[in-house]
Amino acid sequence: MSIEENALVVAGLSASYGVVPAIRNVNLTIRTGQIVTIVGANGAGKSTLIKTICGLVRATAGTVHLFGEDITGQSPDRLVPKGLSVVPEGRRLFSEMTLLENLELGAFARSDKVAVRRDLDRVLDLFPELRERLSTMAGTFSGGQQQMIAVARALMSSPRLLLLDEPTIGLAPAVVDRIAELVTTIAGTGVNVLLVEQNAETALSVADYAYILEGGSIVAEDKASVLAESPEVQRAYLGI
Repeated sequence: MSIEENALVVAGLSASYGVVPAIRNVNLTIRTGQIVTIVGANGAGKSTLIKTICGLVRATAGTVHLFGEDITGQSPDRLVPKGLSVVPEGRRLFSEMTLLENLELGAFARSDKVAVRRDLDRVLDLFPELRERLSTMAGTFSGGQQQMIAVARALMSSPRLLLLDEPTIGLAPAVVDRIAELVTTIAGTGVNVLLVEQNAETALSVADYAYILEGGSIVAEDKASVLAESPEVQRAYLGI
C-alpha cells in the first residue's frame, strides 16, 4: 500500500526536549479504516509523539504524512482543515463556557454553517446524555462527561483522522467502557482513529493494530489481538 493510501504515515520521527531525547526513530502507519493504538507506561513518550505529529513539538528527524501529504512541522491550526483533530490529555475544555459554546469552537475552521448544524445533531446523537445540557457550563460536568465533551468537540471539526491522547485516564470503569464503545462507533462512521493509552486492556480490545512504546521507541507492533495474547505484553501491561 502506497503512502497516499494510508491515513497517517510516521517515518523515522524523533524529537527532543532541549538535549534530552523524547522519542527516537518512531515508525507507524494507520491504514485507511483502522483503529490503531499506541500503548505505553507513563513517561514512555506517548504524548510527545502526539505533539510532534501535530506540530506542537518540533521534530528533529523524520517525517509525518497525512493522507499522502507531508505535514511535518505544520502547526495545529493548519492541520485541522486537512482533517486532523486531537483530543488532548486532560481534555482542556473552556470550563467557563457552555457545552454548546465548546462544541461550536470545535468547528472554528469551518464555514459550512448548514453542515456544521447537521454535524452538531449527529454528534449529539452519539452523546445523548449531553443533548439536554447544552447551556450548562462545561466545568460543572463530571470527569467522564467532560471527556465526552472533549471527544464531541473534536468531532465537530469533521475530522478524517482523530487522535485520542489518554482518553480513559482517571475515569471509572463504567466510563472507560463507554469511551471504548464510542471509539468503535466513531470508527464505524468512517473516521480513522489513533488511540494513545496507558490502559492496555481497553486499547487492545478496540484496536485493529497496536504499537508498544517504551523509552521513546517502538519496541513491538502487531495486530492488537496478537499483542493482547503475548506473554510479555500480558506481564508488562495487563497484569497477568
